[in-house]
Order: sequence, then C-alpha cells, then structure tokens
Amino acid sequence: MFDLDSYLQRIGYAGSRSPTLETLRALQLHHPLAIPFENLDTLSGRPVRLDLGSLERKLVHGRRGGYCFEHNLLFKHALEALGFGATALAARVVWERPADDLRARTHMVLLVELEGAPHVCDVGFGGLTPTAPVALTPGVEQATPHETFRVVRVASEFAVEALVRGEWKRLYRFDLQEQQQVDIEVLNHYVMSHADSPMRGRLVAARVAGDRRFGLGNGVFKVHSLKAATEQRRLGSVTELKRVLATTFGLDVPSEREVDEALERVLAAE
Repeated sequence: MFDLDSYLQRIGYAGSRSPTLETLRALQLHHPLAIPFENLDTLSGRPVRLDLGSLERKLVHGRRGGYCFEHNLLFKHALEALGFGATALAARVVWERPADDLRARTHMVLLVELEGAPHVCDVGFGGLTPTAPVALTPGVEQATPHETFRVVRVASEFAVEALVRGEWKRLYRFDLQEQQQVDIEVLNHYVMSHADSPMRGRLVAARVAGDRRFGLGNGVFKVHSLKAATEQRRLGSVTELKRVLATTFGLDVPSEREVDEALERVLAAE
C-alpha cells in the first residue's frame, strides 16, 4: 500500500487532500521543489526499479531523486491514493531536436481528468519540468509558477511547449494511448541499458527552486533565474561535484566505487 503520509511529508505538502484542480496544482509544484531529477544509478550501471517499494525507498524514504519513470509513477501512485484518476502516457522527447527527427518513446507523462477536462501532468522532465498541470487545450498559453506552457497539435499527436527566453521550445510529443506498468518497464529497460540512451553516458541533475532552476550536465553547473541571466560554472573535482549534488540538489550520493568512477568519467568528458 502506498505510504501517502510519508510522500506528502517528503514534498512538504500539508494542504487539502481533496481531488481538486487546486490540490493538483499544489502537488505538482511541491514535488519538483523537493525531489530532484537525477540519473546517478544508470550513469554508474545500477538498475532502476519501478515497483512501488523501490520507488518509495529511493525517492520518498531515501534522500534521492530519479528520472521520468520514477518521478511520474510515484506521482501517479500519490494522485490515485488521493482519489484522482491518472493515466500513464508515453512521449517522444524532441527537445533541441529537428522538427522531423523521429525519436523513440523514452519519456512518460500523466493524463489527469479533472472537472470535465484532461490535464497533462509531468514532474519528471528535468530542467523544464512544468510546475503546474497543463490543460490539454491546444493553442492556449498557460502560466505556471515558472515558465509559460502550451499544448499544440502535431498531426495525430499532441506536443508540450515551453516559452523560454521569449521563444517557444518543444519538449515532447505524445498520443493518448494508455501505457500499463509492463509498457513502462520496457521503456525503462531501454533508457536504463541501451548504449544510445542519454541517461547512461551523461550526468544530469535538476531541481526547481522558488524563482529559479538548478541544472547540472556532467561537470557544468547552471542556475537559471526567472528574472536574470543564466549563471554557470565548471566543477573541477569529484569532491566538488558531490558537494553540489548534496547541498544544491539535496542528494545523498551513493558511496559505491562505481559512482565515483562514473563521476570521474563525466568530469573528464567536459
């Protein structure tokens, strides 16, 4: 059984538990504020398990984060425990890709029907995780506590876009075919183990703050402010990298030798 009380404590939420749009908006803000995006396990060759017990041990009771399947499956469990209906969908990431570049489905989002309208919920898209649900109403610009988002039609699919520095950036495309746990497990196996998976060869970490976003790509640490220019600096050692992961991203970095070796590799790659 899902430990809802521990999850809500982990994300720092003490508000209403009624399955309303207001509650959904609050939960989707609190989750990425508290639980970071990170791929330390796949980077170091450790398995990523998606059963409920593993999700709770790592993201709720442990001081860790995860990537999209972990975040959004955990969020789905929480929403269902609160009485929301949530459907898992698979998406093709097209961020910073040519418009006609066909990508495999390697991302997961949720569709939540609420007050007669469907909403896209996603707490696991790393550096541009939406901090509010986005109504599945094509063409309507929707403000969140951070960026403005919109949904657009792309042939037979939908796409989510974010307004970044005055320019619309497409994040991912998806259709409305429901994905079962077994489907998500197959997608996760690809992301976790395929040689071409971006989660295997590059360190990625992200966390939302009140008026900014923190991002880490290999050894480059960035602070994206909503009201000022992006700041960045290069981290020079595994010790410094682990200190930033612990203090800024709130992670207990595993102490295994494989993790240190993985961090040394990504620093050498910069």
